[in-house]
Amino acid sequence: MTRIAVCPGSFDPITYGHLDIITRGAKVFDEIYVVVLNNSSKNPLFSVEERIELIETVTKDISNVKVDSFQGLLVDYAASVNANAIIRGLRAVSDFEYEMQITSMNRVLNDDIETFFIMTNNQYSFLSSSIVKEVAKYDGKISELVPPEVEEALIEKFKLEKCQAPGND
Repeated sequence: MTRIAVCPGSFDPITYGHLDIITRGAKVFDEIYVVVLNNSSKNPLFSVEERIELIETVTKDISNVKVDSFQGLLVDYAASVNANAIIRGLRAVSDFEYEMQITSMNRVLNDDIETFFIMTNNQYSFLSSSIVKEVAKYDGKISELVPPEVEEALIEKFKLEKCQAPGND
């Protein structure tokens, strides 16, 4: 039996913390679908297509990783790719309460799909995409937080944003 897992997230942008979870999950599962949430209620910095491209770039050396996007219920997506597991990263105890609620609901929706929690490496326990974007926006150093391709994309994105700001004609 092929062990297939889904690793969902917004990945706006992907960080070394995300990569830690993906890399470690790839050692346990035969295939991992890293799936970008297409959440219309959020206002992401990067489009779904840009996020997919960044994830594909930084995971290109992990042969059992596939990148996709989805909208709707995660368990429905997981079933559509024959996944029997969902991988979720935990940074701190505060993440667990939220993740437990989501996992419990997913179990009600499809009890054939198990959720596996992976604690992130301690060096990334504080890291979130939001923090990275905030630091990058003000030209702070992010090279230890994201891969070089992501750092470059953030610099370009904020450079473009500054050029388009009112008063910068």
